[in-house]
Amino acid sequence: MKSILIIVAVLFTANLSWAQDAKAKQILDEVSEKTRTYTSIYADFTFSMVNKEMEIDEKNEGSIKLKGQKYCVQLPDVGVEVFSDGTTLWNYMKEGNQVTISDIDDESSELMDPSSIFTIYERGFKSEYVAEKKMGSKTVYQINLFPDSDEYDVSKIEVSIDKATMMISAATLHGTDGNLYGIVVKKLETDNNFTDADFVFNKANYSDVEEIDFR
Repeated sequence: MKSILIIVAVLFTANLSWAQDAKAKQILDEVSEKTRTYTSIYADFTFSMVNKEMEIDEKNEGSIKLKGQKYCVQLPDVGVEVFSDGTTLWNYMKEGNQVTISDIDDESSELMDPSSIFTIYERGFKSEYVAEKKMGSKTVYQINLFPDSDEYDVSKIEVSIDKATMMISAATLHGTDGNLYGIVVKKLETDNNFTDADFVFNKANYSDVEEIDFR
């Protein structure tokens, strides 16, 4: 679950301000400026994890809703739902019908928090423009990101930006654990009318759910 949140957080972020090359900075600034104008974002995505040495090759479907500091990540293939209203975090696991509740930790890694997607690239990474290439029917800009510390357990992040829409369409994260995590956006919507209730776990919708409160 941790790795899924990391790559989801990376997916829509832009605007590196540390050690950028000029071309990458221009592109990322444009993406950031555009995404910051949206009141909300909704995306359907495919999440993958590959480890050739361990012969792991998994793919799962998911979705995310974002509104300010609030987010909801749903991963029906693995039975996981994560809700955050900006103050409280709910992690629901279908297996066991159990939800854990905790306060948002201000000291926790920002890369783990999808609500930070518009600002995470503003610190801690350097960017490198790679190329412009075709990806299916799209023309994309490819940019590599390199962390300047070991805080995130990441050696490199590869980002693909749709040239036509200037929105991030795919990202691949190279973990220091040998795993390769990827996300490809299947559907993207903006400025949906989400309510605050969309980002709060409602136990009434889960019969006999067990609550574990760490607050």
